[in-house]
Amino acid sequence: MPFSWSCPYCNRAATITGTNTDTHGYRFNCLNKEGYLDLVIRVIVCPHPKCREYTIDARLFKVETLKNAYGQPDFKREGTAFLEWTLKPKSGAKPFPAYIPKPILDDYGEACLILNDSPKASATLSRRCLQGIIRDFWGISKARLIDEIAELQGKIDPTTWAAIDAVRGVGNIGAHMEKDINLIVDVGPDEAGQLILG
Repeated sequence: MPFSWSCPYCNRAATITGTNTDTHGYRFNCLNKEGYLDLVIRVIVCPHPKCREYTIDARLFKVETLKNAYGQPDFKREGTAFLEWTLKPKSGAKPFPAYIPKPILDDYGEACLILNDSPKASATLSRRCLQGIIRDFWGISKARLIDEIAELQGKIDPTTWAAIDAVRGVGNIGAHMEKDINLIVDVGPDEAGQLILG
C-alpha cells in the first residue's frame, strides 16, 4: 500500500509505492529466551530524481506460536515492534543550510544521534544549540544562558520566548547537575525530541 513519507535528506514529502521500497523479514528462534522473533528490515528510496537517497530501518517483533487446522506450527507476529533501529541515516537530523555555524550544527547532529540512548545528554546539547543561536544571531553574550534569554525577552514574540525558556529549563538537567547531585529529573526521548524539533 502506498504511504506518505518525508525524506530525511532532502526534506521533500513523497508518496512511497512498491517501486521505492523493499521489506524483508527473518524469523529466528535459536533457543533464545523470547522464543520466535521476526526481524524486519525496510529500505525506502527517495523518489525525487535529484535526491535518490535511501533509508534503512529495522524492527524486532515477538511472534506467537499457534497450531493450524492440521496441527502444524503456525506463527502470528505481534502488531507492535518491541525494538526499533534506524540504520541509515544514523539519526533524524534534518539538513540545514551551510551558513549556520558549524558548532551549532555539530551539537544539533549529536543531540539527534543520542536522542534515544541518552535523552538527558540530548537535552543538554539542545540547550547548547539554543545558546549558540542566541549568541550568533542576536549577538547576546552573557555569563549565564538565563541572562541571555532574559535580554531576548521583548525582542521576539512571547510564545517563541516561552519555548526558548522551556528548552533552557529542560537542558539545565544535564548542564547544572553539580548544583544538586541528589536531584535527578528524568527526561524521556519524547521530551528531548520536542527540544530538537523546537
